Amino acid sequence: QVNSKQGGSPCEEKQVVLLSPLGRIEISGCEKGVHEIKLPKTSLLPRGAEPSVACEVCEGAEEMLEPLQQCTAWLRAYFCEPASTGTLPLPAFHHPLLQRDSFTRQVLWTLLNDVKFGEAVSYKQLADLAGNSRAARAVGGAMRSNPLPIIIPCHRVIRSSGDSGNYGGGQLMKEWLLCHEKLQKEKLAR
Repeated sequence: QVNSKQGGSPCEEKQVVLLSPLGRIEISGCEKGVHEIKLPKTSLLPRGAEPSVACEVCEGAEEMLEPLQQCTAWLRAYFCEPASTGTLPLPAFHHPLLQRDSFTRQVLWTLLNDVKFGEAVSYKQLADLAGNSRAARAVGGAMRSNPLPIIIPCHRVIRSSGDSGNYGGGQLMKEWLLCHEKLQKEKLAR
């Protein structure tokens, strides 16, 4: 249960499970917005990063709230038709971390708005973009607390050395996501 920003009554959360190329992605939210996206803990990922047609809601479709519908539509597009994500509306977000004013929120919004599909940014570059060039470590903390991975693309944040760095879904998943985006961006450029 998540309390609303004003400390009001707890949200009535619903959950939906999306079967994706990465495995089962659990999405929770209320009528005000998406609360959290939980990536599967997996060590087996599909070979290559081609778009997949296998991306369907497998649980919770009966009474899906609008933010969850928008979230699953966006994620399905991300995996199956990546070029169309730019034309889809982002779902509303309703996680407490994204409600209150903080450097973490600033970093996550900056990442969402400024680092586009198929791009990567270092922790230091993202700290600069978010307005505090000396906060690369704090950017790492913000990435660890990101409640909406993939939509808020923390997988696009890499080390200055070019190494992919850590990721909540594991390093293999991060590398798969980066490869997926790179391949799709190259296809669009042709």
